[in-house]
Amino acid sequence: MRTLPLLVSLAVACSSPPKKDPAPRQPPQKRAGSVTLSIIGTNDLHGALERLPILAGYLVNLRAARAADGGGVVLLDGGDMFQGTLESNLSEGADVVRAYNEMGYTATAVGNHEFDFGPEGPATTPQSIEDDARGALLSRAREAKFPMLVANISDKTSGARIKWPNMPPSVLVEVAGIKVGIIGASTESTPFTTMPANFVGLVMAPPTAVAIAAESTKLRAEGAAIVIVTAHIGSKCADFEKPTDTSSCEKHEELNKLINDLPKGSVDAIVAGHTHAGIAHRINDIAVIESFSSGRAFGRIDIRIAADGRVTAVSIDKPRAVCAGETATNPVMVADCKPGDYEGKPVVPEPGVQKIVDEALARAKVRRDEKLGVTLTGKVEKSYGSESAEGNWFTDLMLAAHPGAHVALTNGGGLRADMPAGDLTYGRLYEAMPFDNRFALVDVKGSHLRSLVSTNLQRGGGILSWGGLTAKGRCKGGKLDLEVWVGGKPLDEARAYKLVTSDFLASGGDGLLGRLKLPAGAIKITDVIIRDSIADILRKKKGQVDPAKLFSPTSRRLDFEGQRPISCAAKSPTKPTDQEPPE
Repeated sequence: MRTLPLLVSLAVACSSPPKKDPAPRQPPQKRAGSVTLSIIGTNDLHGALERLPILAGYLVNLRAARAADGGGVVLLDGGDMFQGTLESNLSEGADVVRAYNEMGYTATAVGNHEFDFGPEGPATTPQSIEDDARGALLSRAREAKFPMLVANISDKTSGARIKWPNMPPSVLVEVAGIKVGIIGASTESTPFTTMPANFVGLVMAPPTAVAIAAESTKLRAEGAAIVIVTAHIGSKCADFEKPTDTSSCEKHEELNKLINDLPKGSVDAIVAGHTHAGIAHRINDIAVIESFSSGRAFGRIDIRIAADGRVTAVSIDKPRAVCAGETATNPVMVADCKPGDYEGKPVVPEPGVQKIVDEALARAKVRRDEKLGVTLTGKVEKSYGSESAEGNWFTDLMLAAHPGAHVALTNGGGLRADMPAGDLTYGRLYEAMPFDNRFALVDVKGSHLRSLVSTNLQRGGGILSWGGLTAKGRCKGGKLDLEVWVGGKPLDEARAYKLVTSDFLASGGDGLLGRLKLPAGAIKITDVIIRDSIADILRKKKGQVDPAKLFSPTSRRLDFEGQRPISCAAKSPTKPTDQEPPE
């Protein structure tokens, strides 16, 4: 649900660290023979527990293969582990930690959505001075048998890196006799891609590359033969046939900037995350993997270390689908999952992890399976970067919940899953809208609405979905000519309108409403969870819903030519923004 430009600490976060040679390495320790370390990377689980027993089965086979040849396995996660499914959210991620403990994770990164739950308990943000905005996260860290690493978040007042239990900047572990340094980092957009109230008092600092370089120098001095970064920072590649061919990879994402800023030789491998995309490439001589999201796949890097301590070979596997044949457009139900063989043996779900997952699913089953009385005649699709049936439907339902409002607004990152045809259950609704966002009512002028629409059309990132508002934009005379209607009538720039949206957006998320500089008292945040209010409306409404009536490519609520971001200057190709959210 959260995607936006970084607006605070810009001078610190965007400064490019000077390139310099890393500190001299300690002489490597000699061993009797070569050793292979297999690095397995996962990322952006978002509470999708169901495939974890199968993934654990892959790990059983791989660990047996490495034990047979004297090597070892390093298991890492790139963050955003907890938030996203009913079964995980009910325990605020505790069952994910239990499963990861059972699977033997070596370390994880801290994603922006790790901050989403706020204090322990039902409140998603602090309600009193006694509430700890990071209470749920700190509890998960205390329960974890693995460190949750973060090198680039600091206390805003003191400037010192946070010192929370089991959340160090880096860790040195020994695997098959090899000293391995692991560093964690979070996306610099974290302050505005979680509930802003839960990040108060913190700052993204030092700059990520500076933080990683400093930790790498320390780890090398302590004898690390290889240094791995696990980071909730990502990019995107389309072709995985040749790891050395990066022509299909994005070049301007946060991960690319980080890699360019790192001192040469400071990092051997990166397990990435955040963009819900795939990477299996060698970038600036660093092996990099990212494996989509929701437990659908994992990445693998094998590093061969000679008896004298030198790295002699690095291989990078394509992202491996946990269920054979599964893709983003061809999902496979876990009940139908056929993982096949791995490392020469059939993959069998691991019983210990299965027990944890079964218990979590059982606790959520009654609510998940509740039918809301609405039948979808076709799939209701989401989209991050373009208008969608799901975005239109949800904003219409937000208006139905607040009939006194003129306009409803939500963001593309808040739409998390398609809803399949058939009887709509609470569980399906929850997957599409997993965040416990509350309604917010905002008093705005017509000029504010125009600014929101115009800015979103001329910028990339997530689309804004609108209810009660339509717009038509065309380039004229080198500028965007924008017509806007509210309730079927032309927008009145001076008129007061009532906007219904989420507390996330109203409190500064995505940096949207903050730019409007609204007067004090313009925003009223309620205690009503948007998703649950929508469920109540659907229970009363019942009947059928036809997705074709929610969105038509020939009759859009936002009518514009080409792709966002719209540029009315000299024509140049624009990059589509309809991809997985950089959460």
